[in-house]
Amino acid sequence: MKITISGKQMTVRPSLKELTEKKLARFERFFGDDAEAIVSYSCRHDLQYVEITIYYGGTIFRSEEGAETFQNAIDEALESLERQIRKNKTRLEKRLRSGAFDPVPGDVEEEEEGEFTIRTKYIPVKPMSVEEAILQMNLLEHQFFVFRDAVTEKPCVVYRRKNGDYGLITEE
Repeated sequence: MKITISGKQMTVRPSLKELTEKKLARFERFFGDDAEAIVSYSCRHDLQYVEITIYYGGTIFRSEEGAETFQNAIDEALESLERQIRKNKTRLEKRLRSGAFDPVPGDVEEEEEGEFTIRTKYIPVKPMSVEEAILQMNLLEHQFFVFRDAVTEKPCVVYRRKNGDYGLITEE
């Protein structure tokens, strides 16, 4: 797994980089060598945050956690990622590395416009089914997800409704 570690408005200590690489090694059984992990550290509101994004086989796994220390934050973020993977185990088995569940686991731009900041995120919009889009949305822990329908090739948005159900927006 290729790991990229960075700090937002801070320098990441070598000992923290080493700890991060060691802890991410447990995910080698889920992903092969072609997976890419991006880890970003930051401090906000008297808490230390870690954001982990793993790209593998066209699927994105993401977790962001804050705690008193970076070590606690990374532990919580990795537990969250593992929970996501185990929760969606049956859906993910076809995409993850074979034997992953054996017992023993986008570019962003910001632009200021007057009194608010516009955050532009570029994502690859690949064809997928509605079920696959819902899975991806849940893995990212987002409220909506943009994708291209595999059958109609039209752009669609799937979203989580307040009652827990899902909605789909597509063009005619």
